[in-house]
Amino acid sequence: MNVKITKCNHEDLQILREISVETFNATFKDQNSPDNMKAYLESAFNLKQLEKELSNRFSEFYFVYFNHEVAGYLKVNTHNAQSEEMGEEAFEIERIYIKKKYQKHGLGKYLLNKAIEIATESNKKEIWLGVWEKNVNAIAFYKKLGFVQTGAHAFSMGDEEQIDLIMKKALN
Repeated sequence: MNVKITKCNHEDLQILREISVETFNATFKDQNSPDNMKAYLESAFNLKQLEKELSNRFSEFYFVYFNHEVAGYLKVNTHNAQSEEMGEEAFEIERIYIKKKYQKHGLGKYLLNKAIEIATESNKKEIWLGVWEKNVNAIAFYKKLGFVQTGAHAFSMGDEEQIDLIMKKALN
């Protein structure tokens, strides 16, 4: 299995957008109304929004390649780029998006390990993420890797408010 992780740059915006829309839609379309999905995808993953995120010096994006094809990406945040105020010693994993056809190959774990590596190199004390309370597969994945639920926050999906669980893991 040939797996490679590379940092994204502004030339990657279109691919980031395509993966974001494809993976978010595949994962959540069955549990949300078409109108709410459309509204969310258009606001969260338009090129201007992604360019803003990519330009933030406290956010980083990484592609994961599987057999030389882009299979997904990781987005991590520190400082004020975090989606919740967690302090200077915290490191957020905002997105681990893997295309459906590349799931079940351990790529999510590769990206999670990359995030832990970056956080450790940055002397962060904990890593955290938000995961939709109905995304049972992701919750089980994170628990298996040592994350524990420490809270929750609201997430707007179009005109519907949903709950994301906050999960944290201490770093050595």
